[in-house]
Amino acid sequence: MNQMLEDLPVSERKVARYVSQNLDNMVGLSVEELAGRSGSSQAAVVRFCKKLGYKGYRDFSIQLVSELAVAQRVNVHRAGVSDILAGEKAGNVIRKVCHHNIQAIEDTFSLVEPEQVELAADKLFHAQRVDLYAIAASNLVAQDAQQKLMRINKRVTAYSDPHLQLSSASTLTPSDVVIALSWSGETREVLEAAELARRNGAFIIAITRFGKVSLEALADVHFGLSAPEMAIRSGAMSSRIAQMTMIDILFTCVVSRHYNETIPYLERTRQIMRANR
Repeated sequence: MNQMLEDLPVSERKVARYVSQNLDNMVGLSVEELAGRSGSSQAAVVRFCKKLGYKGYRDFSIQLVSELAVAQRVNVHRAGVSDILAGEKAGNVIRKVCHHNIQAIEDTFSLVEPEQVELAADKLFHAQRVDLYAIAASNLVAQDAQQKLMRINKRVTAYSDPHLQLSSASTLTPSDVVIALSWSGETREVLEAAELARRNGAFIIAITRFGKVSLEALADVHFGLSAPEMAIRSGAMSSRIAQMTMIDILFTCVVSRHYNETIPYLERTRQIMRANR
């Protein structure tokens, strides 16, 4: 909800802000009461719930109450996920950075659908070729994915140069898979390459932030993730953790579902690395 806040129309943003700031008062609240307290309308409340992926307000409120109960039971304190201030002591920095990264992983766990992971993993295993498109911080994740998939004998290349991305996409076939990484989901270079790859029949896996993003429309499987970012940062931090966690999930699922075929390559590469340490 917080991840897509700025993308919402004003009326729905009022609903989202009221919910996030009044979680303890949400239990038993009717759609009429939420509309009144948030200064919005019942229609805006329903639209907001549907954009989050729920059938309506009742479905949303049931899930929210369930999440709040689980959080209370396991003693989850989201207050720990707070921004870092200027002149912050090292102890606070350690705690806040770790809490942000933990929250990114927990959000990934909540948002990812197992059926979509299984579909993507099977497509990756059977792909003749796997190409990764990403720039900037997301390219660090693409490089990690390339290293992992190479170890199970996949023909895989991570492209960060936009011209090479287009050259790659122009030669893809329906037997190939593209993993497109863009946290915003709006990176022009990645969108152009993914669109060309789609026209050539490649299977597209998109990894972005949660919410309505342009890259989702080009993808056969879209993993929309959430991660709380801090204002003081030199680059993507918890969002990078979320994307890397998603790559770890996909890779591990490929190996698990096709264990007999992949484990000999993993063992071989492990032995080679040990011999060259």
